[in-house]
Amino acid sequence: MTDSQNTPRREGAETAPGEKAHGDDDITKGATSYVIGLVLALLLTAASFAVANGWAFVWQPGIGAALIALAIGQIGVHLVFFLHLTTGPDNTNNALALAFGTLVVVLIVGGSLWIMHNLDQNMMPTMPDMF
Repeated sequence: MTDSQNTPRREGAETAPGEKAHGDDDITKGATSYVIGLVLALLLTAASFAVANGWAFVWQPGIGAALIALAIGQIGVHLVFFLHLTTGPDNTNNALALAFGTLVVVLIVGGSLWIMHNLDQNMMPTMPDMF
């Protein structure tokens, strides 16, 4: 019997989706992936500091957009290189769990901001100090 990577598998051995046979080359591939991810994450972090401190030549009104773009890139690097989220069929549940978690966080943060804004708008004005 063989799995999707065409590597021999012991009869009766249970394997999880996405699990690969571990050999000497798999360790170097995994370490290389982590090192590439680390270098990219460090570069994106340094670029964010450069943009925020004015060391990079970014148009002043575009600093916020540049920081958002670098943050999205940082999220992508972490998802791909450290969390190993891919588009393969064995990662469907991971992608759905990530999407659901993102939805929950957006709903909680957005709802909290909405409630705080409504409370701020509907509170009675304070009385001036009489002292």
